[in-house]
Amino acid sequence: MRKVRYVYGITAALLIGGSMTNVAVGPVGAQTAVNAPGAINASPPRAGAPMSFADLAERLQPAVVNISTRQSITIPRRRALPPGFEEFFRRFGGEAPQQQQQDGQGGGEVTQRGGSLGSGFVISADGYIVTNNHVVAPARSNAVVEAITVTLADGTEYEAEVVGRDEPSDLAVLKINPRGRLPFVQFANPDQVRVGDWVVAIGNPYALGGSVTAGIVSALHRNIQAGNYDRFIQTDASINSGNSGGPLFDLQGNVVGINTALYSPTGGNIGIGFAIPAEQAIPIVEQLRRGERVRRGYVGVTLQTLTSELAAPLGLESNRGELISSVTPGGPAARAGIEQGDVVVSVAGQPIGPQSSVAYQISRQEIGSRVPVEVIRNGQRRTLTIAIAERPSDQELARLNGLEVEGEAEADKPEGSESSGQASARASLGMSLQTLTPELARRGGLTGDVRGVVVTGLDPNSDAAQKGLRAGDVILSINRAPANSPEAVSQVVDAARRSGRNSVLLLVRRGNVPPAFIAIDLARTTG
Repeated sequence: MRKVRYVYGITAALLIGGSMTNVAVGPVGAQTAVNAPGAINASPPRAGAPMSFADLAERLQPAVVNISTRQSITIPRRRALPPGFEEFFRRFGGEAPQQQQQDGQGGGEVTQRGGSLGSGFVISADGYIVTNNHVVAPARSNAVVEAITVTLADGTEYEAEVVGRDEPSDLAVLKINPRGRLPFVQFANPDQVRVGDWVVAIGNPYALGGSVTAGIVSALHRNIQAGNYDRFIQTDASINSGNSGGPLFDLQGNVVGINTALYSPTGGNIGIGFAIPAEQAIPIVEQLRRGERVRRGYVGVTLQTLTSELAAPLGLESNRGELISSVTPGGPAARAGIEQGDVVVSVAGQPIGPQSSVAYQISRQEIGSRVPVEVIRNGQRRTLTIAIAERPSDQELARLNGLEVEGEAEADKPEGSESSGQASARASLGMSLQTLTPELARRGGLTGDVRGVVVTGLDPNSDAAQKGLRAGDVILSINRAPANSPEAVSQVVDAARRSGRNSVLLLVRRGNVPPAFIAIDLARTTG
């Protein structure tokens, strides 16, 4: 029905256009059309404003490639795709899944086959290609990539191998063995990219291949919460599914970014696309091309953006720094004197804010170097020097952060009547609290020396409930003071109210994952 309505819409537009044309040329004595050849004396375009992108596109398209993968996944037969989903995969995932029963019985497992589609670009005449990691990675944890095919602009196909991949930056380098030398492109000077510059995207949207779109750089250093190192170029050049991994060019034909993501409530382009900037991609691509593992700086902290809700209890400005929610014991930050609850406002002299995260700045530092880090602690600024270490593997980070076991405390409700402190905490925060005993910690599967109060109940209308707290969560501190008992929590809440503050800052731990700060609005609590 959608196609039918679309055809009717085009027909109506043609009929209306015909009527308008008749009106325009019908009257006796009409002169030439305002846009007739030669009627417009077009002045030469200013620098940076081309009359056409045709020459640029013709020159660059041979260096842009289409990339497809063939994947298989074995799942229980009861989870096999229902009829009708093949069309969905053809439209958005490339090759339609094919089910193949393994055991010859009605149950057991089936193997589904599918694929992915994306773009890439050649960076050397001998066949090195840059793309997004997610274009050539398994679609699911139990999927297997059986083959990667690179298709050149002239239709020639090659099997490709992955030289290196880096999941945190979503970059990968492939290699093909071409018959002859290939046209290739180079990266731009990162310092030359400015908001408002023209850019051209070339790629493989929806498997159409060789599609060219143009727009401008809409913003720089955009953080879309996709990873720890977000610093994207935002553009209104049309980017759709299948453009991933393709190049974003400037008007000199240099690659200023690698198209990676789009923001869209509908799945289609609405003029907000994102590309990994050349300055971030160049060192990673060089390391991957040499077959090396990407090395990044590391200090051993977990952080939270300093939102207005988190900043208010601390008496600080929002979006001016990041809040340290945990410090890895024995790590570089701990050795330098960084503490939980510190607010980092600069790293190596670079201010921290929405466009420049702590993780990004640390990742750029040379491993082994000593870097000044400015923090705010209890309203006082201080500068500490941190020795930058190498970021461990994801598995090692999980072990260091206690993520190997993810339990959730199931605290018992207190027996007997509430104490005055418990009643006061329930009235002031909308939560019932109980001191965390070793027995409660054991039942909840908590590891380590955990001290605090455990949430045993919440008023569903309270701000705490709205923020996602639930029974079994452990409150470690309130406004950076230890939450050793419900009475201690109530005393801090009372002190905050006497000082005119309308919120308090809780440090909350759930199971054995790193804790996080949550601001609770006192005005929204109910007794």
